[in-house]
Amino acid sequence: MPDAVAAVDCGTNSTRLLVKDAAGRTVERLMTITRLGEGVDATGDLAPGAVERTLDALRRYRDVMDRHGVGRVRATATSAVRDAAHPGRFLDRAAELLGAELETLTGAEEARLSFIGAVSELDPADGPFLVVDIGGGSTEFAVGTGEPDGVLSVDMGCVRLTERFLHGDPPSPEELSAALSVVEAHLEDVAREIPQSLDVARMVGLAGTVTTVAAVEIGLPEYDRDAIHHFRLTRAAAEDVFRTLATEARADRIHNPGLEEARADVIVGGCCILVGILRYFDLDECLVSEADILDGLALSLLPG
Repeated sequence: MPDAVAAVDCGTNSTRLLVKDAAGRTVERLMTITRLGEGVDATGDLAPGAVERTLDALRRYRDVMDRHGVGRVRATATSAVRDAAHPGRFLDRAAELLGAELETLTGAEEARLSFIGAVSELDPADGPFLVVDIGGGSTEFAVGTGEPDGVLSVDMGCVRLTERFLHGDPPSPEELSAALSVVEAHLEDVAREIPQSLDVARMVGLAGTVTTVAAVEIGLPEYDRDAIHHFRLTRAAAEDVFRTLATEARADRIHNPGLEEARADVIVGGCCILVGILRYFDLDECLVSEADILDGLALSLLPG
């Protein structure tokens, strides 16, 4: 019988693993906040502590893959590694742990894989879709139905926006306004480069910011993929969560059910991006998806 396959994504904020059996069924999905991109925007390189946190997660993931009999692995690095001046040592050590080279994806490649993973379970009749993957260092946009017709990656993410603009605890109104203005400027680029984005039937939101806002809106006491996956997050609800989290100090913010403490310091930056998108494209809701770039990577390893 063919072996199981695994996908690993070393993102700016989190490092994630997806294991699927030979029939394409998910057998393991793990996420660890490692903050690989910590300080990259300011220093231009990966911080030693961030590298070690990420490698520790990869060691644990290798044990999980061995336990499930994984035969093929596809591993990627995204915005933080793209932006780092000297990522070679991290990439070498990560490849040694995983038994596979890390592919440093371009923003366009990241957007395409995210789109493929996100729409794999959706009815094409509900399209065209605007698939948005809000990461730590970048946000990817892809528009299409079965295949993406247009893709773009822009340099705004929850970590990057927080490190540049949101220094108060809680952020000041002036800091929030500056962050939202930058988001709007990036979205003007999206509208210009992918004009189809202005006329879509549905937005599909991916990654930790979107799933966290959904979890806070639902009030989940602990993570529940079934409750989050394909939850319809209304614009009004997203705005409400944003107002709550942005006006609380971190010490208070962490008590919101659904908010993982390790994400509490960058969630407001992520909310600026999410609500900014909903406002700019005048969208009533966002379909939250737990199927994303990892699913796209895993699907590429399976036959058919």
